[in-house]
Amino acid sequence: MTISVEDRRAGQAEKTAVRVVDTDVHPTPKRGEFLPFVDPKFQTVFRNRQRGAGNAVYYDAPDYANAFAMRTDSFPDDGNFAGSDPDLLFRQLIMDAGSDIIILGPLNTSIAQTEEELVAAHAATNRWQDECWLDREHNWHERIYGSISVAMETPEESAREIEKWAQHPFMAQIYIGAEMRPSWGHPKYDPIWEAATRHDLTVACHLGRGQHNELPMSPYGFMTYNHDLMVSYSMLAANQVMSLIFDGVFDRFPTLRIVLIEHAFNWILPLMWRMDAVHKARGPENGLKRKPSEYVKDNIWFTTQPMDYPEDKLEFTNALEWMEADKLLLFSSDYPHWTFDDPSWVAKHIPERMRDAVMFQNGIELFHLPTEVPALPGQKRVY
Repeated sequence: MTISVEDRRAGQAEKTAVRVVDTDVHPTPKRGEFLPFVDPKFQTVFRNRQRGAGNAVYYDAPDYANAFAMRTDSFPDDGNFAGSDPDLLFRQLIMDAGSDIIILGPLNTSIAQTEEELVAAHAATNRWQDECWLDREHNWHERIYGSISVAMETPEESAREIEKWAQHPFMAQIYIGAEMRPSWGHPKYDPIWEAATRHDLTVACHLGRGQHNELPMSPYGFMTYNHDLMVSYSMLAANQVMSLIFDGVFDRFPTLRIVLIEHAFNWILPLMWRMDAVHKARGPENGLKRKPSEYVKDNIWFTTQPMDYPEDKLEFTNALEWMEADKLLLFSSDYPHWTFDDPSWVAKHIPERMRDAVMFQNGIELFHLPTEVPALPGQKRVY
C-alpha cells in the first residue's frame, strides 16, 4: 500500500532536536532521469558521455570494477546506480545512521567540457534536484537540502543561476568545483561571491577536476600514482585558501563563507602558522586588514571526511585543539561512497567539548538550518 505525503506528515507533529547535520551526500540520477532537464542541444553528447564515451578511469578505489567506489549496499534493487533512490538513501542515512539533516552535493556536471556545456549541466542539475529530491513526494520528511550548482568558469551566468534559486526553501548552499585557473582570488569570480553574500548563502567546494583537465595539476607536476592524486587535493585547497586571503577576497566580501568539502583538514594548522609568519615578516604589503589565520577562523570551514586518524589518538585530539576545530569543522559522511564515515564513529572520536559544534551546531548556523525537525519513529539517535 502506498502511503501519501499527507499521511506521512500527519504523524510528525512531535519535534526532535537536530543532532547530526551531514554536509556531504552525493545523489545520482536514475537511468534516463537527468537528460530531460538538459537543454536539448546537449542531450546527445551528454547521453554518450554517460555511457562512458571518452572516459578514462584514474581513481583506483578498492573493488572499483565491481562497486565503482561506492558502498555495495547503496545500490537499489531496481538496478540503478548507488545514491539514486531517495527512499533507500533516507533509510540508510537518516533512519539507520542517524543523520537528522543532509545536504546534497550532486556531481552530475563532470560530463560537461566546454563552458556552454557546463552552464547547461549545472542548470539541469538544479532543476533535477528540485523535482526529483526536494519536492513534497521525496522530501516529505523535510530532512534533505540541496545545493545550487554553478560553474566557476562562467561567473556571470553562475550569478544569474544563483539569483534563480536563492529563495528556494530547501537550497542550503552554492556548490562549486575546486580546480579553477586562475585561482579564486582573481576578480573575475567576484560576481559569484557578490551573489553569495547578498543572499547570505554559504559557498561549498567539492574536490573534482577542472574544465578540460583529465587530472588536477599538482604543485609538483604530473602525478604517478593514485596516492599522489588523493594527497594533492589538500594542496589544491591550500592554494585556494591562500588566494582567497592574500588576494583580498574576504576584504572585498567580509561576510563570504567558504566550505571545503573532502579536502581533509589537518593541514590548515601549519598553513595558518606559515601564512601568519610570512605576513608578519613582510608587513601588510598586500593591504590585508587582519592576520591570515583570522580570515580562516571567520570565513572558512572544512568537513570531517576524510578524517586522517593517526595511531596515537592524543595526537589527533591535540591537532583538533590547536586548530580550534570547534570553529572550523562540519560533519560529513561522503555517502554513498566507499569512504563513508558513520556519524556514530565520527562523534566518538571528536573531543566531547567540540562534539556538538562539529556534529550539528556549525552546520545549523552556517546554512541557516532548523534546530528541530519532525520526529521519525525508529530513527537512530547518534548520541
